Amino acid sequence: MVLPSVFTTSHRDALTRVAASRRLPAIYPYRFFAEIGGLMSYGINIPQQFKGAAEYVDRILRGEKPSDLPVQAPTSFELVVNVKTARALGLGVPPTLLARADEVIE
Repeated sequence: MVLPSVFTTSHRDALTRVAASRRLPAIYPYRFFAEIGGLMSYGINIPQQFKGAAEYVDRILRGEKPSDLPVQAPTSFELVVNVKTARALGLGVPPTLLARADEVIE
């Protein structure tokens, strides 16, 4: 399991390459890991988080005090499964997991 951090995000190519070369199944925190060859990812929807940040900026620019704004936790998470990588690792992916995935990369 790869945790979300600046380090793992900035070294995502190397991390996914090492995991694949050692035939390690791994789950990553963001969808772009699965898009570049990681087995699967489960994490926040980053574009939605940026939209929420933009709404906060708008409210502040319209005069609201930042201390009056509520703290918001992510509300949308996405599961992405890379079936091509699963096949390369010799893993089967249960149909129920594929059915729950937000995106399946063939």
